[in-house]
Amino acid sequence: FKGGDTCEYLLSSGRFLGEKVWQPHSCMMHKYKNSEAKNCLIDKHIVFIGDSRIRQLFYSFIKLINPQVKEEGNKHGNIPFEDKSASIKVDFLWYPEVNGSMRQRIKSWTEGSVAKPHIIVAGAATWSIKIHNGSNEALTQYKINITSIAPLLEKLAKSSDVYWVLQDPVYEDMLSESRKMITNEKIDAYNEAAVRILNSSSRNSKAKVKVFSVSKLIAQETIMKSADGLHLPESSRDTNAMILMNVYCNKIMKPIDGSCCQPQPPLTLIQKLAFCFFTLSIIGYLIINLIHRNNFRKNKSCTDLESGEEKKPTISPPNVSTLEMLLHSFCKLGLIMTYFYLCDRANLFMKENKFYTHSSFFIPIVYILVLGVFYTENTKETKVLNREQTDEWKGWMQLVILIYHISGASTFLPVYMHIRVLVAAYLFQTGYGHFSYFWLKGDFGVNRVCQVLFRLNFLVVVLCIVMDRPYQFYYFVPLVTVWFMIIYATLAIWPQIVQKKANGNCLWHFGLLLKLILLLTCIYFLSYSQGAFEKIFSFWPLSKCFELNGNVYEWWFRWKLDRYVVFHGMLFAFIYLALQKRQMISEGKGDPLFSNRVSNILLFISIVSFLTYSIWASSCKNKTECNELHPSVSVVQILAFILIRNIPGYVRSVYSSFFAWFGKISLELFICQYHIWLAADTKGILVLIPGYPMFNVLVSTFIFVCVAHEISQITNDLAQIVIPKDNSTLLKRLLCIAGFFSGLLLFSAMQDQPRH
Repeated sequence: FKGGDTCEYLLSSGRFLGEKVWQPHSCMMHKYKNSEAKNCLIDKHIVFIGDSRIRQLFYSFIKLINPQVKEEGNKHGNIPFEDKSASIKVDFLWYPEVNGSMRQRIKSWTEGSVAKPHIIVAGAATWSIKIHNGSNEALTQYKINITSIAPLLEKLAKSSDVYWVLQDPVYEDMLSESRKMITNEKIDAYNEAAVRILNSSSRNSKAKVKVFSVSKLIAQETIMKSADGLHLPESSRDTNAMILMNVYCNKIMKPIDGSCCQPQPPLTLIQKLAFCFFTLSIIGYLIINLIHRNNFRKNKSCTDLESGEEKKPTISPPNVSTLEMLLHSFCKLGLIMTYFYLCDRANLFMKENKFYTHSSFFIPIVYILVLGVFYTENTKETKVLNREQTDEWKGWMQLVILIYHISGASTFLPVYMHIRVLVAAYLFQTGYGHFSYFWLKGDFGVNRVCQVLFRLNFLVVVLCIVMDRPYQFYYFVPLVTVWFMIIYATLAIWPQIVQKKANGNCLWHFGLLLKLILLLTCIYFLSYSQGAFEKIFSFWPLSKCFELNGNVYEWWFRWKLDRYVVFHGMLFAFIYLALQKRQMISEGKGDPLFSNRVSNILLFISIVSFLTYSIWASSCKNKTECNELHPSVSVVQILAFILIRNIPGYVRSVYSSFFAWFGKISLELFICQYHIWLAADTKGILVLIPGYPMFNVLVSTFIFVCVAHEISQITNDLAQIVIPKDNSTLLKRLLCIAGFFSGLLLFSAMQDQPRH
């Protein structure tokens, strides 16, 4: 940790990821859209003053505001630009040399009668080299002129953002005869003079002229693609303009994926209270632990000096009390949450942008699949979708999703469409698992509901508090929580139809099917009635849970994207359990699920269906159109996979313990990746070890998986304490939880008022 300002890194250092993606050292760059650029620069006056290279930068900058702008007009004259809708004024002033004319113009801005520009971007040198044929006298005069201009720029820097653009290197082999005297040696001499002279009188002052030297690094990689050897190719100057936009706008717009130049966000009231709570938990646990150790020492075995024999302790070590277990869990959780905060809220660790290549996605996929096959064991039972198999399924899907996120593969549409199926498969398992439980056990008690809701939501609620993020930000947990409640309501509302009741009368099966048809009708109606959906989830306090950026559109989009798959999971569970009850399927060890002929036909159909979906997903050209079809067709590949995995008896009888281990902590892995594996709320990558990408991924992954596993254990321990089996005790706990959330809503409203 160098402790430097990330703005300095953005202006001075970085590297290319691939050919066109620029990665600043230690921080992330946001790609500004036209609307964002206008919002940032509203009512601003920006001036570019210098030579033809500055003119190029001017055009790239104003194209961020209005992409329709064409590079027209007098090349050796002033060029004005104005966006009246946002009251933005950007001027290019033609001053190709650092001389008295440029000084006079800059001096006019320092005088009180003239309005100062909010941003000034200046730079020139190549004309001085060209006109004076690269003479040493010209360099001496340049130093004198920039010395006279420097105090004026430093004075302007107190109220405006002032940038001095250093000269880019040239590609000498491509220069025309009239420009042959412009050599990289001369350019370096002029740049050295500018850097030495600027800010020489204000080295300890905060108001400094910002030296824009990063353009040199970009030019070193791309100048050979220049049309004339002097001017940068368009992609390079667009990168420079985007850097300039990030330097000025990130502190104003605060984009999630633009960590450069952003100050550390101040602690909110709720975060401060959480910090106090975890600190007290740690202190409390240490005190209780010391007391227990002290008592144990007093009663431990001691040697009888006369006989030389060891006496047995009269009192056994005390059992771990509920309070100690509670404090121990919160102590560990507090330390883990500190790590979360340091990784993704404090400016302690570096963050980098993602960059997708096919190899960065597919090579790790092949690697983990080989590992998974290597750790093959026999299952304890050979039923369809047994516990080990579903854990394995969750595990490999979660690992693929993690690789998808860290590699930035969402930019590659075929991969995106297949990952959508994996998310749908999670929800399919939600429908299958909860329906099977309620159908077989008939347990609709409050304890069961509270246990499920606690295990699903505990980590997310803690992260919402510690990381200052809305509940809907962790969209998958709200999704499975709402679907669980829908499944519960569908089966628990009168008449409660379970397998035990249905076995006595087959008509109950039709009653359950009617319930499922009613559920499907409601889903269909809400998916095509955005207004009705938004009204339901816009009521307070539901709106506090499901709003993101002031509306519930994101929640509607996420829900709609996989709207039918939970229903498909419930229907599959109903059909499978009915077939199982009537002994129409064979689930013995090594036996095919059906007769050989039926099994072979179904297996062939499943393989063809699986491959057909993959071919369709791989040929997708438009994400919006494919997303529209996805809810209806994703079940094809899910069912095909289930049949391929379960029809052959020998395949159904084994599982990968490697994948199953990850499957048991899949929810924690999915949530933890937001802040301690990825960075900037999944938009970038956390860098613990700069300069060694592979080693960094290994170290951060090891910590990330350990933390996820530990949080899973903490959640299980706390679930036993917070959700007791005794109903009267449970009611008291629920009242306490209701009071906690009421207080949370109150504090949230209090801290939202200053923000608005």
